[in-house]
Amino acid sequence: MRTMFAAAVLAGGFAGAAAAQEDSVTLQLKWVTQAQFAGYYVAQEEGFYADEGLDVTILPGGPDIAPSQVLAGGGADVMVDWLPSALSAREKGLPIVNIAQPFNSSGLMLTCWKDTGIAGPEDFRGRTIGVWFQGNEYPFLSWMSQAGIPTGGGEDGITVLKQGFNVDPLLQRQADCISTMTYNEYNQVLEAGVSEDELVTFKYEDQGVATLEDGLYVLEENLEDPAFRDRMVRFVRASMQGWNWAGENPEEAAMIVLDNDETGAQTEQHQIAMMQEIAKLTEGTEGALDEADYRRTVDTLLAGGSDPVISQEPEGAWTHDITDEALN
Repeated sequence: MRTMFAAAVLAGGFAGAAAAQEDSVTLQLKWVTQAQFAGYYVAQEEGFYADEGLDVTILPGGPDIAPSQVLAGGGADVMVDWLPSALSAREKGLPIVNIAQPFNSSGLMLTCWKDTGIAGPEDFRGRTIGVWFQGNEYPFLSWMSQAGIPTGGGEDGITVLKQGFNVDPLLQRQADCISTMTYNEYNQVLEAGVSEDELVTFKYEDQGVATLEDGLYVLEENLEDPAFRDRMVRFVRASMQGWNWAGENPEEAAMIVLDNDETGAQTEQHQIAMMQEIAKLTEGTEGALDEADYRRTVDTLLAGGSDPVISQEPEGAWTHDITDEALN
């Protein structure tokens, strides 16, 4: 019995040591806890991070949280952001680098009232359109610049309404069109009692101006540290396990998200619907950034006439080093 007790104590000591040796990683999300980030919550709950020897803290975002500022200030090791925002920040002096790209399609679109007569982008002239800011405005402004449609108001231009992260401007007829995501705000409009027949939508993917969304970014200088790189390799590998699991089990993934929503604001119906749409955006990707998609994003952002989102070709804004090691 004394021997068994000693063995148990020793085993417990080893387990405690193993737990203590877990490497910490802090992830800053772009927005609040929802199925948009299901892969990370799944990786945490299903033990994929633990299997890689990682103790991962997931920080929700929100309207008052700028992920790039959190990253720059050392509050996170890695963040989720859109490539247009990341490239703009990099050009302004914040050296952030894309290390993985779980989303290979864009969910961004404009949703308009059909009774306005809007049938194409040229019909945006003279209209009021809701646009998200905090870095989310770049794809829209680039699209309008390429289309030659001014965004300063007037009969020939667009009046840009700085849209909150809700659908009220459309429902209250404050705007003819608003920004929506295929997986979130569009469903909010429908849940408010509006039928699809009353709406017309313009997906950025269909308009040829889609840009990469929800990539993983780190500070460039941190990639010079071998220990940090190793943590990121393990983090990306486990995260993609989480995304694959979420895509195959959307309802279960939505439940895991709900379990992690400390606000209690999310609903089961909405999160399941969101996860089903999110699965379409991550389908077929292994997590490595596609160079053609990157090129399309850069070309879209550079094609801004006298007011482009970025003014020069980015250098060093992405790397395959982490995904090459993590996924091969």
